Amino acid sequence: MAVITPDWPAPANVHAFSTTRQGGVSRGIYQNLNLGTHVGDEPQDVAQNRQRLQELLGDAQPCWLDQVHGTELLELTSGIQARSSADGSYSFHPNLACVVMTADCLPVLLCRLDGQGVSAIHAGWRGLCGGIIEKAAARLGPPRELMAWLGPAIGPECFEVGPEVVEAFCNKQPEAIDAFIQKGERWYGSLEKLAMQRLQHYGVEQIYKSGLCTYSDPERFYSYRRDGETGRMASLIWFD
Repeated sequence: MAVITPDWPAPANVHAFSTTRQGGVSRGIYQNLNLGTHVGDEPQDVAQNRQRLQELLGDAQPCWLDQVHGTELLELTSGIQARSSADGSYSFHPNLACVVMTADCLPVLLCRLDGQGVSAIHAGWRGLCGGIIEKAAARLGPPRELMAWLGPAIGPECFEVGPEVVEAFCNKQPEAIDAFIQKGERWYGSLEKLAMQRLQHYGVEQIYKSGLCTYSDPERFYSYRRDGETGRMASLIWFD
């Protein structure tokens, strides 16, 4: 299984990675490591893919969410979690892995500098504009005690948006205009830059990024914008 590990100076007890589409058993349009149970893939294939993921986690237990492109967060307090409609989770308990699934949206991983708290955020443009990053950071602790990693997502050359998206961000943070480029009548946005602006404005100083574009790399990544019906990758973070 091929995964992407953050290049960041996280505490030694904090573990994190993003999966790619490589290393699983799914077939057809979901080939290979689809981890989403809601996209139409064969349930037995997804179950086998998730079992392969569990082998990488060891004693840690992944806590899956029903993501709805909102700003709700779930606190993980035990190994047995009811499925919850949320777009992020956080935990102060060891070996509970916060997980978000993406196929173009931006996965954001947060950890405390003391290694005693973590969060995973599904940052599509709606959740990002609605403040899900700031909300998650506030649950973990003072911003100067946090670090963030921005995982693979659709890149700024590929993420076409309407003017209403630009307006929504700029109404809340005028400098958001720097994250958009207009080409003719079309606008293109950078989820990565928008997330960095939000983190910096909130006061998080240690921000790291993968710089990887899901849309332009079909060998490694699923992309909803590129393919429509497709699989999902996962980004996970936990501590022991």
